[in-house]
Amino acid sequence: MDITRAALAALNTAIQTAFNTRLTGAETTYSRIAMTVRSTTGQEAYPKLSELGPMREWIGERYIQRLEEDGFIIKNRKFEGTVAIPVDKIDDDQYGIYTPVVEDLAQSAAELPDDLVWAQLELGWTTKHYDGQFFFDTDHPVQDVNGEEQSVSNSQGGSGAAWYLIDDTRPIKPFIFQDRSAARITPKTNLNDDNVFFQDEFIWGAKRRCATGFGAWQLIIGSRQDLTPENYAAARAAMIGARGHRDRKLNLKPKLLVVPAALEGAAREILMDERAENGSTNKWRNTADLHVEGRLTL
Repeated sequence: MDITRAALAALNTAIQTAFNTRLTGAETTYSRIAMTVRSTTGQEAYPKLSELGPMREWIGERYIQRLEEDGFIIKNRKFEGTVAIPVDKIDDDQYGIYTPVVEDLAQSAAELPDDLVWAQLELGWTTKHYDGQFFFDTDHPVQDVNGEEQSVSNSQGGSGAAWYLIDDTRPIKPFIFQDRSAARITPKTNLNDDNVFFQDEFIWGAKRRCATGFGAWQLIIGSRQDLTPENYAAARAAMIGARGHRDRKLNLKPKLLVVPAALEGAAREILMDERAENGSTNKWRNTADLHVEGRLTL
């Protein structure tokens, strides 16, 4: 093709279209465990997500749930992906073979929230949250009915492959995806650009600003014990019976079981087999949805 301004404008339009089509069409999974918060600045401050629970009967004055402001801050991060196409390939009308490269760049941009959120999940074993405890811990401080501090657990401990039971039915989630600016692609295809003059190549670069962080630890139980019907049952019982500040029932619903690929077989036996190992009816069948996440490494 003749490398004219009009031809480059048409090429940039084609590249932009290919990028945006793949970006909006990619399937993502992070929203199962993370709530999306739109960000308008370099960082966002969050209150402590402690006061979960039902409404109360109005007797006397209102009981005001004041969200404590000294919670936590999530700073946005900047991500990029850049591809170059030799000018000669455009001149020889071979740019079509590079379209999948641009589409793959868009796929990566679309899946960035997945990469960050699932990595954040595993950080929960070694990273502290706003209460000074690891996100998955046996000693989260919660007040009892008398206002005295007591410890609450969202961890079964253990040292094996980790699996997670989650209440994904609420607007609040165990994790936060903070979206500052959507992915966009920018061309450097001006014939006077340095990359054209010195490297004889056109460049397209994608950029996205976002971050992840911990949300409500009450909505998830992490376990590194063996994934057995007994341990699954114990995790369900702990979540269903969980209480928050002032001994308020949280009314949690353990509806999602997340496992790495190594535990898919054990998870399917618990959630999908009609019969237990002893031949009796499998009482845990269909008690939760199963999500097998290939990004999990622990």
